[in-house]
Amino acid sequence: MKKKLDELEKKIREALEEKEIIVDSISYEKNSGNYNVLSIVLDKVGGIDLDTIVEATNIINPIVDENDFTDEAYLLDVVSKERGDINE
Repeated sequence: MKKKLDELEKKIREALEEKEIIVDSISYEKNSGNYNVLSIVLDKVGGIDLDTIVEATNIINPIVDENDFTDEAYLLDVVSKERGDINE
């Protein structure tokens, strides 16, 4: 799974590079509700707003779909680094 996640992260980084959006981290795990979650934490110099998160999600979705990294059902969670820090 680690290799597949690393490949996925590389493709997402490349796709977001021209928008100057930074992939801070990517993880795949079960959350407390027992759901599998693919979590992608993003950042941008000067901060990242909701519109940028939506734009990034629209770029990320087809990449995740094309790469089909798991047969399990999962939720895609794209968040800003600031939100990710609050929840940790």
